[in-house]
Amino acid sequence: MLTTLSPDLAELDDAIGRAQERLAAEQQPDGHYVYELEADATIPAEYVLLEHFLDRIDPELEARIGVYLRAIQGNSPQNPGGWPLFHDGAMDISASVKAYFALKAIGDDPEAPHMRRARAAILARGGAERTNVFTRIQLALYGAVPWRACPVMPVEIMLLPGWFPITMWKISYWSRTVIAPLLVLMTERPVARNPRDVRIDELFVTPPEQVRDYIRGPYKSWMGNAFKALDTVLRPLERHFPSRSRKRAIQAAIDFITPRLNGEDGLGGIYPAMANAVMMFDTLGYAPDHPDYAIAWASVHKLVTDAAARIPGGIYVQPCLSPVWDTSLAAHALAEAAGAQDAHVAAACDWLIPRQVLDVKGDWAYRKPDAPPGGWAFQYNNAYYPDVDDTAVVGMLLDRAGDPAHREAVERARLWILGMQSKSGGWGAFDSDNEFDYLNHIPFADHGALLDPPTADVAARCVSFLAQLGHPEDRPAIARGVDYLRREQKPDGSWFGRWGTNYIYGTWSALCALNAAGLPHDSPMIRRAAEWLIARQREDGGWGEDCESYAHAPPGEYHESLPSQTAWALLGLMAAGMAGHPSVARGIDWLQSAQDEDGSWREKPYNAVGFPRVFYLRYHGYPRFFPLLALARFRNLARGNSARVACGF
Repeated sequence: MLTTLSPDLAELDDAIGRAQERLAAEQQPDGHYVYELEADATIPAEYVLLEHFLDRIDPELEARIGVYLRAIQGNSPQNPGGWPLFHDGAMDISASVKAYFALKAIGDDPEAPHMRRARAAILARGGAERTNVFTRIQLALYGAVPWRACPVMPVEIMLLPGWFPITMWKISYWSRTVIAPLLVLMTERPVARNPRDVRIDELFVTPPEQVRDYIRGPYKSWMGNAFKALDTVLRPLERHFPSRSRKRAIQAAIDFITPRLNGEDGLGGIYPAMANAVMMFDTLGYAPDHPDYAIAWASVHKLVTDAAARIPGGIYVQPCLSPVWDTSLAAHALAEAAGAQDAHVAAACDWLIPRQVLDVKGDWAYRKPDAPPGGWAFQYNNAYYPDVDDTAVVGMLLDRAGDPAHREAVERARLWILGMQSKSGGWGAFDSDNEFDYLNHIPFADHGALLDPPTADVAARCVSFLAQLGHPEDRPAIARGVDYLRREQKPDGSWFGRWGTNYIYGTWSALCALNAAGLPHDSPMIRRAAEWLIARQREDGGWGEDCESYAHAPPGEYHESLPSQTAWALLGLMAAGMAGHPSVARGIDWLQSAQDEDGSWREKPYNAVGFPRVFYLRYHGYPRFFPLLALARFRNLARGNSARVACGF
């Protein structure tokens, strides 16, 4: 038999049936899925401040955002009053300053207990002068800090040629869309209307005008010191830049932004870019009813989300929307549980097909002009920025569904994925060969996420997709991808998870790829990874990982088991040919025991990341998709008496 410690298959059928029924019921009438995508306090706080910048205040909406912000404030020994970047995390000073500022703008009394706790926590961490660059820019827009608190970022960057060391085409898509309107704001230096004249002087240890140096180390390398020196030299020179080139640069920013506004789905499909575009149009004197201004404002509003089911009366603002990702993952889980020809899977495929980007050569074409378009975006629409990871997952789903009508879409996706492979053999999320590491050392990039280099998890998905299709001519690309994964494997056997938390996610992704590529299950790379996963299993049979593993916490460990991480670990072990291992049976038992009566699973800890150590995400759909996928795959392997997973995902 396949298993040496086999869960009761009748009970397993029941668990799968309930999960499948719950997931199927959550499908939208047109076939797609979309779940909440939650970040930290930063974006809802920024939304409040945006309303006060424009003097377009919606008191009822802001009051409900206030409910949300108060509900997620820290109240523990490790975080006595600030706001964390993820559930149960330590205080982050930048998120805390923005949340305090927003609550004060909403009307909270600074002497209220929650505000006093927040203020004390902020001052104990060095005060608002020690916030990150993006926060200091926000404060400068309100006159809360002088503009010298911000790095020099002249709008003339928009005019620099491709060969120059610092250009818009050497940074990631998200940086490009955020920075283009921000450069205009940093040049024009508008002052927020701030009709209630809200100030936060009380959050500074040193009065803002008396802070000698806002831009200081510790720097990550000698390059940080060099770029700081360059910033010091440029600061007095910037005011003397010719007005003609400045006007040309501002127009270049507008010309870049306008075709990428993306309707109500917004510039880049991400909140910071959308909000910056709104402020830019306002600063440049556009009327609120100007089509570009109006659609930018509408795109921001589309991200407002009701959180009342979890926080009575609460509302927050999502960083972006994730329907293509959610739909493809949900359909994979349903295909595993009910078969690839299930009606819900077919409806999801039908919704996905017309969203393939075929008529726009987006920013990715700057480095890959010969690659034919064929990707899918993460959001409802984002034609300039299709997502490599989404495209591989959607491609595997369409191939798996087996409908001949999907073949053309799958082939276009295949050609685009092949065209997007980087020289290293890996794949980035949105761009190729975006590895100008020195740019993460400029003063503006204190978040360390200015680039989109290849990563193991995205590369693994691409290898899985190409291997699942099985075209002989793709073998060299697959081999280069496998070599990339071999180089990226950590000494302990794990892989870093750039887009999901964290080493468990990365290791599952890589094991699926290696299995799909046909590596023997006893190969050293697979064996070491499987041993690492088994060693991280918790006493109760599940797995969990702390978001702090992106910093200094041990990889693959947490104080509780979590449904998503447990499912990833199980899927990884099954891809490694270990469906019969006792650890897998124990993990399956844990997932069954953790299932709610309604067939779903719950997890409050965050399960993904936007930028490690800076911006974390909680996909509310993950506990729906991945446990079902793991349980159904185990059942299918047990009943098929096979150790080889047929699907690349």
